[in-house]
Amino acid sequence: MIGMARERRLAEIFVEVADSLVEDFDVIDLLHRLSARCVELLDVSAAGILLADAHGELQIIAASDEHTRLLELLALQHDQGPCVECYATGAARTNIDLTREEASAAWPRFAAQARATGYVTTHAIPLRLRHRVVGALNLFQTAPNPLGDDDIALAQALADVATIAVLQQRTLEQSHVENSQLQNALTSRILIEQVKGVLAERWNTSVDEAFAAFRAYARARHLRLSDLAARIIAGDFDTGSIPAPERS
Repeated sequence: MIGMARERRLAEIFVEVADSLVEDFDVIDLLHRLSARCVELLDVSAAGILLADAHGELQIIAASDEHTRLLELLALQHDQGPCVECYATGAARTNIDLTREEASAAWPRFAAQARATGYVTTHAIPLRLRHRVVGALNLFQTAPNPLGDDDIALAQALADVATIAVLQQRTLEQSHVENSQLQNALTSRILIEQVKGVLAERWNTSVDEAFAAFRAYARARHLRLSDLAARIIAGDFDTGSIPAPERS
């Protein structure tokens, strides 16, 4: 995406995000959209957003796709990987060559699995507002094409939007509310993971397709993903109401 077309699309995306930041917005759906927009706007193959839980450990909250190998790679950064260092320091780690010995020495399991998944370059961008860091945005590339300064700046802008979505400016100074929001978001992600498995098994399809159908149903009816997931897990919602993915 180049030139005016990219600038026009970028403006549309920020309008879309601003439109979403209304009272009682669905933060998980918004973060999934931001992950997908990173892939659309930047020269990257995949993106994931990780938030720190109450113990300061990174957990997956959203990804540009729900493929198992990407989720497993993101989950590895619970205890090692560039996002862990990015979160700890609040500084971006960009254009990391995963084929170099330095990456293998710093994060042996992460670097090995990233290469096995097909990624050769990664970037970690902090989710930071002023001096507060709540997580990190992880970007992956399958080709050794370094991101330039403008792309890194755009990635940071998208990460900043994600930070604002999580914290919600009106509660930034209320740490107990902030912690509750973060924990609720992480708990919601667990419920959604369970629903993905339930629907994938019911339809005999991939979890990626199951999530897409689940998300489309919720968005069409203006339902929060977390609320619908909780109802399904509690047995209060008939999953037969959700149209199954079309067979390819």
